[in-house]
Amino acid sequence: METVAAVKYRILQLCEERNLSINKLSTLCALPPSSIKNILYGKSQNPKLLTIKIICDGLDITLGEFFSTPEFDSLEQTIK
Repeated sequence: METVAAVKYRILQLCEERNLSINKLSTLCALPPSSIKNILYGKSQNPKLLTIKIICDGLDITLGEFFSTPEFDSLEQTIK
């Protein structure tokens, strides 16, 4: 799995756990729905850490909680 796919998967996972639509998530995060949709639909191939932090704030989780998943732990090293 690539990093962008892991971010997308994690956002969808968190929305499912909380029974949130993308529009509801965007309201909680005070982000335009297009910002989240760009990540989810692949238009944004390099989502900013600040955007992910804002999503975390809206979900009331830390960045550590966002990234502490098997998907992120198993990412291959980009630079070897």
